[in-house]
Amino acid sequence: MKGIIFDFNGTLFWDSQLHLDAWKEYSKKLRGISFTEAEMLQYMFGRTNKDIIEYAIGKKPNKKLVEKYTQEKEAEYRTKCLEHPEEMKLAANAEKLLDYIKANNIPTTIATMSEWCNVEFYIKEFKLDKWFDIDKIVYSNGLIPGKPAPDIYIIAAKNIGLAPSECVVVEDALSGIESAKNAGIGKIIAIASREPVEFYKNIEGVSQIITDFCQIDKNLFEV
Repeated sequence: MKGIIFDFNGTLFWDSQLHLDAWKEYSKKLRGISFTEAEMLQYMFGRTNKDIIEYAIGKKPNKKLVEKYTQEKEAEYRTKCLEHPEEMKLAANAEKLLDYIKANNIPTTIATMSEWCNVEFYIKEFKLDKWFDIDKIVYSNGLIPGKPAPDIYIIAAKNIGLAPSECVVVEDALSGIESAKNAGIGKIIAIASREPVEFYKNIEGVSQIITDFCQIDKNLFEV
């Protein structure tokens, strides 16, 4: 493999519970009752906020409504992050792997369905510009379809000058794994950040399942 693309939420940053809590609280405001765990798994992870809002209110929202609800929900999420400083850290051994990638000039970027307001927050809190070219990060800009559509990983590979087949993707969400597979990614690594390892064992396209970034073999890359 020549490059690596990381999902962010639930992958480099294990914030799934923070997002769950924020969406559970905010979904009450949207429809009167909280999302269930099953709904979150099926309709939230890897999806755009527009997709989630449409599901919650049961109809297509206009652009103004999407923007309003998105800003309110994401502000709630960032508040939860800052209320739990012990959780504001990258996943185990992620920094060591990123240092290796940087030292060996391995093309890399992030492909996340987070909005720019959150991406900007992550860049500041985790100093992501130490490892990533910020201009190459792919995020939810209102134009890219949500996962499992392949677009985000096709764009991410192009941003780092590679074909999808030359890239590794690290993902935690079913929709993200499907997106990477649909994009023709060369190797998909599932990281069991929230679900047990067994959850990923029979998912088509997954080459490896990890619980810690030290489990990624550095010999995987051309250096």
